[in-house]
Amino acid sequence: MLRYALIFLVIALIAEALGLGGVAGESAWIAHVLFVIFLVLFIVSLVFRGGRRPPV
Repeated sequence: MLRYALIFLVIALIAEALGLGGVAGESAWIAHVLFVIFLVLFIVSLVFRGGRRPPV
């Protein structure tokens, strides 16, 4: 998911450089949403994995 967020960020930067404001804005918004979802899932996985001991 982080990979897709970075891809949309690159698309937004390229679209902004080409003067495509609408495409850049939408791509940046999608990248932001994907990054927030990634962070939430990452934190949830850390919280729930923290209670278990790793296999030996």
